Parts: sequence; structure tokens; C-alpha cells
Amino acid sequence: MHKQEQYTATDKMGDLICDNYPMLFVMSRFGISHGFGEKTIGEVCLQNNVHTNTFLAVVNILTSGRRDHNAEPSLPCLLDYLHNSHSHFLDIRLPSIRKKLLQTIGTPHDGVAKAVIRFYDEYVEQVITHLAYEEQTVFPYVRSLLKGEQTGDYCIRVFCRQHASIESKLTELKNILIKYYPTGNPHELNNVLFDIFACTRDLASHTFIEDELFVPMISQLEHDMRADRKTFLKDRRQPSKKEPSTGIELSKREKEIIAEVAKGLTNKQIADKFFLSVHTVMTHRKNIAGKLGIHSPSGLTIYAVLNKLVEL
Repeated sequence: MHKQEQYTATDKMGDLICDNYPMLFVMSRFGISHGFGEKTIGEVCLQNNVHTNTFLAVVNILTSGRRDHNAEPSLPCLLDYLHNSHSHFLDIRLPSIRKKLLQTIGTPHDGVAKAVIRFYDEYVEQVITHLAYEEQTVFPYVRSLLKGEQTGDYCIRVFCRQHASIESKLTELKNILIKYYPTGNPHELNNVLFDIFACTRDLASHTFIEDELFVPMISQLEHDMRADRKTFLKDRRQPSKKEPSTGIELSKREKEIIAEVAKGLTNKQIADKFFLSVHTVMTHRKNIAGKLGIHSPSGLTIYAVLNKLVEL
């Protein structure tokens, strides 16, 4: 079957997996179970309480090598996916490779076998340190941003500067085993090498998702919060003494939020739709009320209709 470059919610989940078997790992890390029959991607995601656009964003960036800008992922859902990826590597993938290494080279009493296991264990320690930094520093920082909180000097650029490739040493071990390690059973060695190749690729994909999807989303969130804070401070420094006027210029984002309020969306739903924090949406609502003198959703609905921000 011909592989697609970009998948949509109406494509069948079975076709996606059969055409791209590494997506089995993506599926499991989103908590999607098997047995979905002929259901579409959208139907399967809905059935498993997974944000469809987040699933598609990850799938399409891995299958096509570029971000699908039509999909609007959910940052909380992406955080859960990355966390589950960490658990997969640390609890399943890396211990499984170590077990196969021991079966292949035997009990590491001789110098070469012992050196191979020590090399691998040192690599695993590096991965643990790298992922622990994300779990203990990066992810809590992102969750605080989602709550509308940004304290201290930390920003996602710090993570980018420290974000080294975690698959490079595994590639080195792979080359050592292929070129220099003698073995009496090439089938067993090839079996563990296949797992190392697959794990190296999977780790590279994990890093790619963080660089191309996760980091840009955090950068945009930081930018929005800085812009909102500047607006807030400016409003405090220059309080208006004039009566509210319907002729006051609204920003594009404020018009978008008024339109969504008119459609009946809550602050939380608006925040999820535009990848903002609830605090940011509330700040926009406060600014809108200050400009228009309209506080109630029903009043904003009337304003939206009269100014053609929504259609009846």
C-alpha cells in the first residue's frame, strides 16, 4: 500500500499502522489499544480519549519529516505523550536490550564482554540523566506556563542549549558490535543489533518531536504571556479616563476571543483552541471589557453579531 505524506482524521488507523509500523510505539504512548477494526483515526482517538490533532501532529511529523500546520495540537496531551515515551525507554526498551546483550555475549567475565556491558550501562545512565532533567525541570515549567504562571529566569531556550542528542552513544555501540565484536552465534548478535538500530531511530524521533513540535509550542506560549504582561503593565501605567467607546480598536486575538465567546465556548475551551493559558484568555476578556464596557457573554454576543465577527 502506498504511504501517505499527511494523514487526516478520516484515514483508517489500520492503514496508518500497516504502512508505518513504527507508529505502533506512537499509538501505545498515547494509550491507544488494539482491536480498532476499520475505524478511522478520529474515531479511534475519540474512543480512547486522545486529542486527535495531537496524535496527527506527531504522526505526520514522523512520517513526512515536517510539521502539519493544519493540525492544532494540545500541549497537555503532548506532555503526556512525551512522559509516556520516557517510561517506554527506561522501563521497557533499554532494559530489554541489556538483557539481550547479556544473552548474546554471555556472563561478562572476560574483558571485552565486561567492557561492552559497562559501555552500555554508562549510556543508560546518560539517558536517565537527560530524561530526568526533562521530567524534573522542563515539564513542571511547562505546566506552570499552562496555569498562567511564569517565574524566575528559566525559559525554553535553556532547554534547547542543553538538548543534546541521546542516541549518539548507542550508535557508537552499534558500530563496535558490527565491526569489532567476535561472536559464535551471529543470529543472536544480529537480533540485538536490530533492537539497537530500532531504538536509535526511536530516540532520534523522540528528539525530533521535541525540537520541531514541543519547543515551538512552548516558545509561542512564552511569547503570548510576555505580550499579555506588557499590555497589562501598560494599562496599569496609563489608566483611561474616557468613557468606553465601541470605536476603540480591538486586536485580532481579542476579536477571535469575542467570536468564540459568542459561540458559547468557555474560557478553558478558548484557551485549548488557541493554545493559550486560561489566565491569558481571562486577561484578554478583561482588556475587552475595559475597551468596550461589555462584560457579559450575552452582551459580547450582540456586539459580535453587530460587528460581523460571527454569523447568526
